[in-house]
Parts: sequence; structure tokens; C-alpha cells
Amino acid sequence: MTARIYRPAKSAMSSGTAKTRDWVLEFPNETGRDVDPLMGWTSSSDTQAQVKLRFPTKEAAVEYAKEKGIDAVVTEPKTRKPNIRARGYGENFATDRRGAWTH
Repeated sequence: MTARIYRPAKSAMSSGTAKTRDWVLEFPNETGRDVDPLMGWTSSSDTQAQVKLRFPTKEAAVEYAKEKGIDAVVTEPKTRKPNIRARGYGENFATDRRGAWTH
């Protein structure tokens, strides 16, 4: 069973970057999911897929995997370009604005 070590991306619903600084070690679902015909709930008999371990650094996650004999694949995160505006958020409401308000 091969685990995956990665840094999660930020949520698409927010501009915040909370919960994206830690590294996560998680196991894939080996048995697949079953759908209950009456209620429509999904279930799985694989309890390892429920485990998500968080580590402060990539090295700590890799070291843990080596200690426990877990085969792990490390996925490097894609870096994000910072969005820095010249005058900041207040520029949206400036009285000396040259262009039309686009919001």
C-alpha cells in the first residue's frame, strides 16, 4: 500500500491559506466505495483511507513513513504567485480613481 505525502492547496471558496502549511500523509482507498441502495450513502470497508496524519515539515512526514515501513510518494506543491496591489484594497473606493468601477 503506497501512501501519499503532500501539502494541501488552499480552498477555492476562500482567499485564505489556513490549513495549507502542514504536510499530510494519507492512504488511498484500496477497496473502493459501495453505495447503499436505500439511503444513497457511500461506505467503505477500508479504514486506512480515513487516516490523515499532519506533519509540520516534509522531512518529518518522510521520516515517519520510513520508521513505520510505509511506502510513500511525495508530491511537491506548486508555488503561488503573490497578488500584491499597489494601493491595496482601499483602491477600490478611492475618489481619484481614473477608470470605471468594475465590481
